[in-house]
This record gives sequence, C-alpha cells and structure tokens, in this order.
Amino acid sequence: MRLSKREMKYTLGSTVALALFACASGAAAQDVPIIQPGAPGEPGRALSADEAAKVADTRYTEDDVRFMQDMIPHHYQAVEMAALVGDRTNRAEIVDLAGRINASQADEIAFMQTWLRDRGEHAPDPMKQHDGEEGHDHHQHNHHKTHMDHEMMGMATPEQMEQLAASEGAAFDRLFLELMIPHHEGAVRMSRDLLSQSGSAYDPVLYDFVNDIINDQDAEIRRMTALLAGLSEDPRVGLAAGFRDAGEAISNLELVATLPKPQGFFDPENPAGLPPIIDPDEDEEEDEETATEWGARSPLLSFSNTDMAFVDDTLIVGNYHGFNIYKLDEEGLPSLTSSVVCPGGQGDVSVVGDILIMSVEQTRGRVDCGQQGITEDVSAERFRGLRIFDISDLSQPVQVGQVQTCRGSHTHSVVSGPGRDGKIIVYNSGTASVRDDEELAGCIGDIPGDDRTALFRIDVVEIPVDDPSKARIVDSPAVFADPETGALAGLWRGGDHGEDTQETEITDQCHDITVFPSAKIAAGACSGNGIIFDISNPLKPRRIDAVVDKGFAYWHSATFNNDGTKVLFTDEWGGGGRPRCRVHDPMDWGANALYDIEDGKLEFRSHYKLPAPQSDEENCVAHNGSIIPVPGRDIFAQAWYQGGLSLIDFTDSSNPVEIGYFDRGPVHPERMMVGGFWSTYWYNGRIYGTEIIRGLDVFALKPSDYLTENEIAAALLADQGAVFNPQQQLPVTWPAVPVVAHAYLDQLERGKDLSADRLSALRMMVDTLEAGLAGEERNTSLARDVRQTARDLRRVDANGQAAKRLAALAETLQEMADQLR
Repeated sequence: MRLSKREMKYTLGSTVALALFACASGAAAQDVPIIQPGAPGEPGRALSADEAAKVADTRYTEDDVRFMQDMIPHHYQAVEMAALVGDRTNRAEIVDLAGRINASQADEIAFMQTWLRDRGEHAPDPMKQHDGEEGHDHHQHNHHKTHMDHEMMGMATPEQMEQLAASEGAAFDRLFLELMIPHHEGAVRMSRDLLSQSGSAYDPVLYDFVNDIINDQDAEIRRMTALLAGLSEDPRVGLAAGFRDAGEAISNLELVATLPKPQGFFDPENPAGLPPIIDPDEDEEEDEETATEWGARSPLLSFSNTDMAFVDDTLIVGNYHGFNIYKLDEEGLPSLTSSVVCPGGQGDVSVVGDILIMSVEQTRGRVDCGQQGITEDVSAERFRGLRIFDISDLSQPVQVGQVQTCRGSHTHSVVSGPGRDGKIIVYNSGTASVRDDEELAGCIGDIPGDDRTALFRIDVVEIPVDDPSKARIVDSPAVFADPETGALAGLWRGGDHGEDTQETEITDQCHDITVFPSAKIAAGACSGNGIIFDISNPLKPRRIDAVVDKGFAYWHSATFNNDGTKVLFTDEWGGGGRPRCRVHDPMDWGANALYDIEDGKLEFRSHYKLPAPQSDEENCVAHNGSIIPVPGRDIFAQAWYQGGLSLIDFTDSSNPVEIGYFDRGPVHPERMMVGGFWSTYWYNGRIYGTEIIRGLDVFALKPSDYLTENEIAAALLADQGAVFNPQQQLPVTWPAVPVVAHAYLDQLERGKDLSADRLSALRMMVDTLEAGLAGEERNTSLARDVRQTARDLRRVDANGQAAKRLAALAETLQEMADQLR
C-alpha cells in the first residue's frame, strides 16, 4: 500500500516518537520492586515494568482517543458531501473545493485509523458505520460523545443531507456551502477543545495533526465564506472597508447628514481605535504575504458612542467617555452645544425635564468624573451606578446626584414621574460582577444559599426632582424567583436547549426593561428569558409571563408596537463584538423574536434577521431600535452594529419584511473592530443613528413601493410627546387630517381590502374634506355625508389588519367631520 505525503508525515513522526520512547524506557530499566498501594486498609500489589508504564502512560489520553474516534465520522461526512458535487454543479470553485476535501480528509481518516490501531484502540470504519454494521460496537467505545453533539461538531443532519442530494445548480452550491462551513467550524471547535484539555495532544505527532486541522480548515472557511457571500446579489455584500471612506449601500432612505465625533471624544493619534500594530522583525524582509500582526489589547480609553435620548429640540448622545449635547434645527439637523467628559463606560442616557440620568458600569468610573481611573480593588472613589445631572443650562451640565449600585448600571428605564410627590421612578439593570462588600455595604455575590445576593434582581430607584442628591434604591425585587418555592433562580438556569440549539445565558439579570406606562406593562429582555411585567404599581413590578427561545443566546432588548399588543425582542448573540451575520450563520440566531401579547401572555409568531450577509470583519447582531410612527403599520428601525440600519415592517408579526436599509463596509479590511450603529431611533421625522466609532448619522424616509408619500407625511405629523428615552415607550397619536386618512387608504389599496371604485370615491371625499376644512364657510351637508361614510366603513366585513385600518379611517373621518364649520 502506498502512503500519501500526509500519511507519511504523520506515520514517520509517530514511528520516530515511539522509537525514542522505547530507547528511553530501556535506559531507565531497573531491577527493584514496583508497588501499587491499595485503598486504606487494603493490600497493595506488585507491578511489572510494563504494567507500571501502562498505568503512568502519558503518551496519549482518553481525550486524544475520543477526539480521533469522533473526527473519523466527522471527516467522512465531509467526504460524502464532496462526492455529491460532480453531478450537481459545474461551478469551478465548488468542484475545486470538493477536490481539496477528498484529497485531505480521506488521507486524514486513514492516518487517524492507523494512529488508533497502533495504540490498540478502536478505529471506527465510517463506511460500516454509515451502513449500520458497527454502530453498536462504536457506541460502546464512544457513548459519551460521538453521535450526540452534532451541533458542536457542526455536522449536517440526515434531513439536510437528503436535501443536499436532491439539490442541483445554484441551489446546490448555496446549500453545500451553508452546510460545509459549519461542518469545518465544528472540526476547528473539536480541535481547539482537545488542545484546551489538560495533558491532551502530548504526542508531538498528534499535536501537529490537530494544529494542521485548525489551520487548514480555517483557511477553507475563509474561502467558502467569500464564495457563499458572492452568491448574494444584495448591494450590501462586499462593501469596501474604511474608517471615513467605506463603501455604502442605501435603499428607501436618504442620508441627510453625517457628523464625526466631537473633539475630546476620540484619540487624535488613533481615531478609529485600532489596537497597536507590532512592527515586524527588522532582520526579516517583508513580502506581500506577510500579515499584519496586531497587539492583543485595544486602547485603554474607550470613546464608544452608545445610546441616545431626546427632549424638545435637544439630542443627547451617550458615550463611554461621557456625553454630548446637540441642538436640532427645524430640519432635525444637529449642532453641538456642549460636551461632558465623565468616563465610566456604558453611558446610556435618559432625560426627564431638566434631569439627565446616565448609566455607569465600568470599574474605572470615578465619583468625581476623573479621567485617571481606579486601580485599587476597593476604593471609596469608585462609581458604578446612576449619575444624575442638572441640564437646565445645556452649556454647563452639573452632576447633582449619584446612586451607587452593586452591579453598576448597564441600562436603566424611566418608569414614571415626576408625580405629585415630585419623584421619578427608574428601574436599574446591572449586568457586571457584584462589588466587594467592603466597597459598597450590602453587596453580596454568588454565595450558595445566601438569598441576600445582588444577583437575580433589578433595582427600583427613586429620584426626588427637588433634591436629586437624595436619590436612592428603594427596593431590589427578586423578579425571577419561583413563585411556589421562592428560589431566586426561578427561570432559565443557563445552558443549551438540546441538540442544535443555542447556549443561553442564565437569567440572573435584565439587560433592558422597556416600560409602556400607559398600558401598565413592561417587557424585560432578561438574559435567558423574555418577560412581561405588570407595573401597575411602579415600585413593585410583578412578572406575569416568561418565555424562552432555543435559538437565543442573550435576550438583549425589547420594543412594543404602538398599541402595546406586540413585542419585538432582540438576541445579542456574541455580545455585540462578534461577526454573527455571516452567510452561514443561522437565521434564527442573533435575530429578533416577534410575539403577540394575548391576555397578558407572550405568543410567539416569528423570527427576523438581517437578510444581507456580512463579512468576518464586521461585528453584526441585532441591537437597539425604535418604532417608526406610520399610522396603521408596525415599522421598526433597527441597528445591527456593522450590519447597518434595517427598516422592518412587522405589521404581520408572522411575516416580517425588510422595507429599507443603510449599510457601510467594515471599519478595517483585515481587523474585526467593534463598530457600526449602536442605536437607530426615530424622533420628530428623522432617524438618528449613533455610530460607535465614526460619529452620528441622520436619515429621512423616501417614498417607495413599501411606503407612500402619504404614509411618510403622516409619520412626520405623529405626536410622540416631545421626548424619547430608550426603554420608555409613550403611545404616539396622529391628528385627524386628510393626509392621515390618505395614508390609511394607501394601505387598504396595497392590501386590496376595498374595491377600486370605493377607494376612488373615498379619496375624492377626503380631498373635498381638505378643501372644506380650509374654507371659512359652514358645510353641514358635507359633514353629514362624511359621518355617514364613517358609519358605513365600520360595517364593512373585514378581519385582522384590514379591520383595524378601516376603523382608524372611520374615526379619522368622523373627527374631521366634527371640525367642519
């Protein structure tokens, strides 16, 4: 039998290693007793030299054996997939890829079988396994792992293999890559998992083999990812990278303005926040293939833009370094008013009157807003919690209060106030580690059995407007507790949900709690669960429903529709710092989950994820957004970090649809930088986006097949209360004016809910109404006709969204009739 170069490499190395080991063993031979003691009270026994060596054998471990036995069927499935290529595609890149898989993985299977047999271990025959001939024997050797963890191994299911075999042409190409990329990633995970085990891969030959798998399959993953992305025709795919000159793609939006970060909020020597580049060795000549080597750490001082808040004509942009205040002109364009330097991380902001509230979570935050940070483990100078500023003079904000918390403040929600008692109620969500009790009394960490722990709670904070210095935590309810047993960890305990599911974080915190005060409910995106709270008593939030999702890694944020009957949850898979929108990433991981609220219960309807694949250099996952107030529709403007901005119509919560977008290429062509949009929010006719690294963008809606001029004009008239705070939703209202009626008519026409003749007659009536409202003479006859039309519309036999739009149109017509003189 002739050996391939790969087999010769590993076999020769293995032979040399065994020979060296044998020589060393012989040199150490000795003629003395070798004893193996027994358990206390039991006799020992004498061992031969061979037995002693076997007991202490460190040449390979059980983990090594298991890895080889698992990798054989794993490789074999890749060979099976590659064998399907010849008859199903003529794309040269796919044919070449299949050839490389056949050449490399078939050789590696032979090597692994030989390695196992040389050590007296079971060497699976994947062909027999495939035919079921040795399944029982193999299961006996590997019942603990093989066949069980397909998600970890990235293997295709039998159903997926059948689907692949039934495909051809472009459909085959796409599915082949969609299956083969996670398959290769599984092999890389298995290899790295082996190297992380103590004592594993001690054999130099095995160590080299495992690292070859990692390097070879990582290279193939990059090639396949680029190839799969190239199959997409979306303009967002393949945009050029750049800090200030990245490629852009836009649809049904207009980019009105782009503002860089203000002075003092970026490093002038390194505005993009890149980690340091390690200079190549002066003795080595650089060539075109020499890759840039980066330092392991990013810059210490973080200048990331974060969340936004709006009040009247003022925009506040939070930042890890403090916040910036802008004035908005009549066109919604911002101009900088003042900058406040107060480091501490996170920097999420809310505004109530002249009070600005800011979340601080990092351990470097200081009571005095100092820039020097804190190095001590325990310090009276450290601040983590809620800062409170007086912004009555926008040019000179003053810190007037602080609320220290055990886990800092990652986000916060303004629930109510100021009421008659002059107090604002805020929910605080801390997600960091628990502080030392010596630094903040009463902070108890994860001590088994100690119910005083700061975990599994939210903070209810009271801020007196007349004296914010007296702000304090008034309660820290255990909102995740089991109502029957009282156990604090009453919801998701962490871990996966079975094979091919996500590893979901434990529910011991809420990331976001979005309150809808008028409906007395709140939606909590709480790490491992989506939750609905009753906040009838703001001081005592009460959990009324909780759901899990096997595709969610971390429940991050929640947004209601305008009437509080739906909620959109986002999943921040990868924590916001990983590329999770690649062509091969699951479409229900790092996505949105849409629920209807029925009788206080969450009813799942669908998932939605950004449809445009992004590159390995772009952190991309669902993040913050807000409702766009188009009457009669549920539209969401969502940030996806470097996936850009996406407009999602979820009026039919079972079938969400993208209706517009904006995207830039990655910040850097080679290095994955945390960048892109943190938040994208609608306020008074514009969409504002905080770019983490680049600055601030302003967008306007453009008419399209998805959104008419009347619908956009109606959205511009929406009254959202002259305030917008993250995680606080106030119901939007629209005036009873002709353009709002026309917006409803456009929607009824798009849905084919009324006949063309009836739509034409209604449009003529609305136009007549508009003229009548502009006139000075009384028109009782027209008012009577309009009221009758409104009554007729209420009697139209319709269901679902059509019925809601007809009712809204009838109400608008009725109100306009009442305005006629």
